[in-house]
Amino acid sequence: MDGRKRVVIEGVYPEIDCGRFPIKRAVGERVDVEADVFSDGHDEVAAFLLYRKADADEWSELAMTPLLNDRWCASCRIEEMGEYLYTIKGGVDHFSTWRKDVLKKIEAGQDITADLTAGVEMLRKAAKTSDDDGSAELLRYAEALQSMAARRDTEGAEMLLASEGFSRLFRLCFRESLATVYGKELRVTVDRKKALCSAWYEFFPRSCYQEGKTCGTFSDAEKLLPEIARMGFDVVYLPPIHPIGKTNRKGKNNSPKSLPDDPGSPWAIGSTEGGHKAICPELGTMEDFVSFMKRADELGLEVALDLAFQCSPDHPYVKEHPEWFKWRPDGTIQHAENPPKKYEDVVPFDFECESWKSLWEELKSIALFWIDKGVKIFRVDNPHTKPFAFWEWFIGEIKRAHPEVIFLAEAFTRPKVMYRLAKLGFSQSYTYFAWRNTKWEITEYVEELISAPVREFFRPNFWPNTPDILPEYLQYGGRPAFIVRLVLAATLSPNYGIYGPAFELCVSEAIPGREEYLNSEKYEIKRWNWDAPGNLKDLIARVNRARRENPALQEAHNVKFCEADDENVLFYCRVTEDLSNVILVVANLDPFHAHEATLQIPIGELGISEGQSYLLEDLLGGEKFICQGDSMRFRIDPAVIPCRIFRVRRRLRRESDFDYFM
Repeated sequence: MDGRKRVVIEGVYPEIDCGRFPIKRAVGERVDVEADVFSDGHDEVAAFLLYRKADADEWSELAMTPLLNDRWCASCRIEEMGEYLYTIKGGVDHFSTWRKDVLKKIEAGQDITADLTAGVEMLRKAAKTSDDDGSAELLRYAEALQSMAARRDTEGAEMLLASEGFSRLFRLCFRESLATVYGKELRVTVDRKKALCSAWYEFFPRSCYQEGKTCGTFSDAEKLLPEIARMGFDVVYLPPIHPIGKTNRKGKNNSPKSLPDDPGSPWAIGSTEGGHKAICPELGTMEDFVSFMKRADELGLEVALDLAFQCSPDHPYVKEHPEWFKWRPDGTIQHAENPPKKYEDVVPFDFECESWKSLWEELKSIALFWIDKGVKIFRVDNPHTKPFAFWEWFIGEIKRAHPEVIFLAEAFTRPKVMYRLAKLGFSQSYTYFAWRNTKWEITEYVEELISAPVREFFRPNFWPNTPDILPEYLQYGGRPAFIVRLVLAATLSPNYGIYGPAFELCVSEAIPGREEYLNSEKYEIKRWNWDAPGNLKDLIARVNRARRENPALQEAHNVKFCEADDENVLFYCRVTEDLSNVILVVANLDPFHAHEATLQIPIGELGISEGQSYLLEDLLGGEKFICQGDSMRFRIDPAVIPCRIFRVRRRLRRESDFDYFM
């Protein structure tokens, strides 16, 4: 220990679990860092944020800005994918302390001749250890200071010491050998931008069949891609596309007995035709899949695959590697179950088996196989049923070689487990959004997700429905309920998705007493009328267009809930930091009745002055409203449309002109 290092650094934020886990950012996002940095006595302190790419040798450095009560802050913007490190450095700032004291003496009318001489010595000493440019600058100021000391030019010295150029010399005079460096190098995982903002569309290729066929193929599904792109989605997510087992194959509505023509659940992976690295023959060939991906790319869509680490009893792994599975005393294989639920068509891997290392390597090879085919996004099925240690290793291994890969965790489980998975490396996470219906529930939950420390490691992806989940709100609320949940998902989170076409067709038939689809597509091939009357496709396109055209809807933590004096009316705003884009969203959560509420618009926070008029442009219906003041009375009838997305424009000097908020 060097007893001359007097500065203390503590209370660093963000720091997840004492630095055990990294924070998350996407390319272009800022890392805002704060810390308590202080010393004994009355000396001035200097603090610096240090950051670098994990594989770089040199640190970049930013001077931190003092806040209140010895709190300091600094921000850096990350422009490349990969892993970054950051830490804090601080030390006593002898130069600034000397400068401050001399200015105080001048103000008090005291003699400063000796102090100026001491300053000259400080500058010359610093010049000996500085580079050529810094040394020349220090010596130039030292000469000027010495001249003023010789002439007893107090007025000139005061002007020099108060100048901005002179005050910046503190960095050249800073004594690195006496600086304290925070004891941890904290990590930042930086993903590509799509990890921050994406719109997902899920569908089953086998249900895209044409007349005369009994099962859709990739070629058939390829014909749907232009319409999915027109609706404004940028990720197409496919359930498992692998061969489906026949042993214990499930029938319609999860029946334990299947008929000969039942296709089975795609999540029962593996048969004599192959396993996780094979294509279901009914869907086509690997060449057909590659063609599907190519067409998607041409339309601005990325294909996400389901990564389900489980098997059918018919999977080749069961015969080739029986040591990877659990076996009952009677010699039968242990199928998956979550009592009282049974999944007889699925067998889980035994992650506690003696051959766990070879199992882990094989599972990694599955992801690498599809990455080699061009897949860069995976929706991971039930990650909470596999060990935490496995995911930390698996995601770390993949992202070291392929930092562009995105993993979405499909884990509807306990909050601490969901958060742990996010800390371990999952880029995005499913949430409880599907079950948050009331104004209080939605407000509390979203505020939890956008507040510290959750906001630093957990990226929510809001889904109003999935093939497994048909919430009661959608079962009974009719078309208005689907619109409400669409708008909320798409405007409360920069990442959202829908399971279609069940969603855009407002399918609401459920198994009685359950939040599950009746005649679920998981167990049968559906013949959808994609253009049925009352579909939401055009509305979905308008919602996604609003997301694309408004940067405020592409950020993660800028949701602010505003006052509305009716418990059925939810009102919130989304604003960019520079106020160049302002979005207001109002939703009637009651899908059955019209409601009227007074909306309190935070004009001060939106850069609107008292008495200034502004325009609200509805991005869904196209209506425009000229407003003034911080409140407006608004009626929302779900029979017409239950939600509004307003873009705020302010009036310019010419009465007829409006422009985006600047």
